[in-house]
Amino acid sequence: MRRSYYDSVGWPHGDRVIPGTAWSVGDPVVPFGGGPTGGAAPGGAPDPEKKPHRTPPAWKPRREKDAAGHRARVIFAAFLAAILALTAAGAFWNARIPAAEPPFSGREEPGLWGEWQEPSGETLVERYPAGDGTVLMLETAEGELLTPQDIYIKVSPAVVSVRATLRNGQSLGTGVMMSSNGYLITNAHVIESSLRVDVTLSDDSTRQALLVGYDSQTDLAVLKIDGSGLPTARFGDSSALRVGDGVYAIGNPLGEELRGTMTEGIVSAIDRTVAVEGWDMTLVQTTAALNSGNSGGALINQYGQVVGITNMKMMSDYDTIEGLGFAIPTVSAKMVVNQLISRGYVSGRPVLGVTVVNQTGGAEAHAGARIVSVSAGSDAEAQGLRAGDVIVSAQGEPVDTTEDLREIIAQYEAGDAITLEFRRGGEKQAVSVRLMEQALLSR
Repeated sequence: MRRSYYDSVGWPHGDRVIPGTAWSVGDPVVPFGGGPTGGAAPGGAPDPEKKPHRTPPAWKPRREKDAAGHRARVIFAAFLAAILALTAAGAFWNARIPAAEPPFSGREEPGLWGEWQEPSGETLVERYPAGDGTVLMLETAEGELLTPQDIYIKVSPAVVSVRATLRNGQSLGTGVMMSSNGYLITNAHVIESSLRVDVTLSDDSTRQALLVGYDSQTDLAVLKIDGSGLPTARFGDSSALRVGDGVYAIGNPLGEELRGTMTEGIVSAIDRTVAVEGWDMTLVQTTAALNSGNSGGALINQYGQVVGITNMKMMSDYDTIEGLGFAIPTVSAKMVVNQLISRGYVSGRPVLGVTVVNQTGGAEAHAGARIVSVSAGSDAEAQGLRAGDVIVSAQGEPVDTTEDLREIIAQYEAGDAITLEFRRGGEKQAVSVRLMEQALLSR
């Protein structure tokens, strides 16, 4: 399990897990990314262990009621088991592949056996200096519609394979070249907790990548490789998409062996809100087939323009779920990518500098946000807040849940001071804490 750095703002961290069972509203989600490279589970049987990951959106597949009691119970159990898997095509979680024969991890990817490694520690990939003036530009959709063959010829050379080396294995995903001098976009979850990242181009050459910046909250990362005259993709305006538009996905499903796979579908929903680790992501929903390894790949319109970075899908071991994939729209990606290139991080996000969980009210307890850790270097630490304190109000507004606290903090900016009331033991106290820049606190 892991805790993303941005969760130090003041709410619980999400757990990162491997794809698991069926999904239903209220159940956590699992990562969906680059697929394991093979191998059978010991004894040839699946490991039934599943782990929760992220909170799914407030919607679920429609099911018909069955009169038979046994079937009803089966369907109900399937609902409870279901999980949304974040795929390496956008929110798709990347494949965690072990280095030199570690013990079998027991993580299952449907239809494919391999060992999954959970991320641990910060990303230590060597950094590329920010601020060289490169920007991501979006084009309008003009001209005639292209054939699928023309789209593949046009875009596939700019779609690359991303391999991140972890402490205990590897992570596989996809990337999209955005500039001829070596900038490329992928998913943050593909490279998080990595020590080194290598990129394989369409000509089969491999180059070490430097990290320009990444943002877990939006699941975007920018890498830089050496080169000039590299093939690049054209990026289109995702706000021009309409439900029913034809789209194509190009990526590396199940890792490098199936590199450059293209699938076809339509835009099935616009501005789909998906809750991920306490944050709402607004995504494009598509029927184009996405699989582990597609994370960070391209969702392409009929003009041959990239209009999304694929990153998530819904999947299940116990229920039939087809054609529910998601991508980060380019309108959203542009703002994040350009900040990562210019600053190395996304600015403007205030954080309190504490991690909290919901405190349930009771005879001897008061509802609120209970602090479980305080970030080193934060003003919260300087003002004496500590684990066990229960925040009950902020700026005079009651705090009954972690969501209440987050909504209050979101109204202010880094540098602003807010007054907190908290309980320590049976005593109520007040303190003024200055909000800090999220990205700087986490660096």
